[in-house]
Amino acid sequence: MKGQLSAETVVGATASSVWEVYKGLELGRLVDRLLPDVLGKVEVIEGDGGVGTIVKLTFPKGTPGAGYIKEIFKKIDEEKRVEETEMIEGGWFKVLGFESYIIRLEIIEKGGESSIIKSSIEYEVDDKLANLASEVTTRPLEIMAEAIGKCLSNQKAPA
Repeated sequence: MKGQLSAETVVGATASSVWEVYKGLELGRLVDRLLPDVLGKVEVIEGDGGVGTIVKLTFPKGTPGAGYIKEIFKKIDEEKRVEETEMIEGGWFKVLGFESYIIRLEIIEKGGESSIIKSSIEYEVDDKLANLASEVTTRPLEIMAEAIGKCLSNQKAPA
């Protein structure tokens, strides 16, 4: 069974400034700084932020399931402002039997000083485990988008 889920988060920052954060390793650094108790700690296992980079997200203590995930950067499209990562190890989705789990982040110009962060998850799970699809959620990606948007909006505000 294949499925997809997506959410759009409007943020008060230009698409180009949001993309500068989302397209590489800066996103992990900001997650570490802004959301360590919510999303966890990000570390680079291999690579420089381009396609092929592998990162590990270690979840905060008390998070149910496996304590970490590893993902690989599969696509970075500068023109369309799209990044795709695929989970390759750890996480509850692998433990439960998901065959693939891909996160797609797209930054869309909304006009003026705002943009949309579209967060999508595409997954594949054995038909016998189709009930697991109800566990898939974009909420962590939405929390991340809200925090990044707020951070960027605060940076441009006059002191």
